[in-house]
Amino acid sequence: MEVTVHERRRLSFGIKTSQAGIGYDDICRLWQEADSIDVIEHAWLWDHMVPLRGPAGAPALEAWTLLSALAAQTKRLRLGVIVTNNQLRRPTLLAKMAATVDIISGGRLEFGLGAGAGLTSQLEEATIDIVRREYDGYGVPIIRAADAVSALAEACTLIRRMWSEAEPFDFDGKYYQLSGTVCEPKPVSRPHPPITIGGAGQKLTLRVVAEHADIWNCPARTPEEFRQSSAVLDQHCAAVGRDPDEIARSVQLILRDDDLANTRDQVQEFIDAGVNHVVLAPLPPFRPLADLATNIIEPALARIGT
Repeated sequence: MEVTVHERRRLSFGIKTSQAGIGYDDICRLWQEADSIDVIEHAWLWDHMVPLRGPAGAPALEAWTLLSALAAQTKRLRLGVIVTNNQLRRPTLLAKMAATVDIISGGRLEFGLGAGAGLTSQLEEATIDIVRREYDGYGVPIIRAADAVSALAEACTLIRRMWSEAEPFDFDGKYYQLSGTVCEPKPVSRPHPPITIGGAGQKLTLRVVAEHADIWNCPARTPEEFRQSSAVLDQHCAAVGRDPDEIARSVQLILRDDDLANTRDQVQEFIDAGVNHVVLAPLPPFRPLADLATNIIEPALARIGT
């Protein structure tokens, strides 16, 4: 299954379910409901081993094993993790896992990847506490942000090679050294599952986005922040010889309350700023997704004539 550049430019909507404190049955029910609503085209999970806030011992299902189950429980939705933390799993293992999920889903995988948290001089004390709770608990070293992004770039290169090269290959990078690497069977998607990269570090991350991404998920809080980062991504695309229209522009919007009109206005502001891939993240207790379709998604699609 191949997704064309034209389809990437088209406005699309999806949902995201963060697994903290939510059981499998509830997530499965929500995804199957989304699978029955045509204007919801994609669905995503969240990649943390423990909840970011509240009790660390609260339930939080692991993303990729859950995604595999949901791939088997849905028929139409494109699906992925937005975004996988590159530091939590070796990219070789992740490439193999992703190929398996793509096969189970019949070519519906959207492969999401990000650098993961890294140390910077601007990292807030509250943020580092959240990072340490997860990383220390799972034996993951906290590295410099620049190293995390450089490792992400290497990971993207070797994962794409695993998905495309028929013969075993060696890889001698700064962060990963491989010998005789192979991935069989290959993903169903051709030339490979579309790659979503999350982040907005203008000097480093957006260069990786320009080189590797089919979708860029921007963590902008406002449309103006998105515009600024999007303009920088265009500059990086020019530098590497990439058509910026090949990269869909994505944001996530958390639905914190029942004010659908306010969310509808917020969605439209981001669309006006250039977003064409919108991920709505409802919080439990979940309202019927038909409400989101009727009050948010369909008006946005009608406004642009989709």
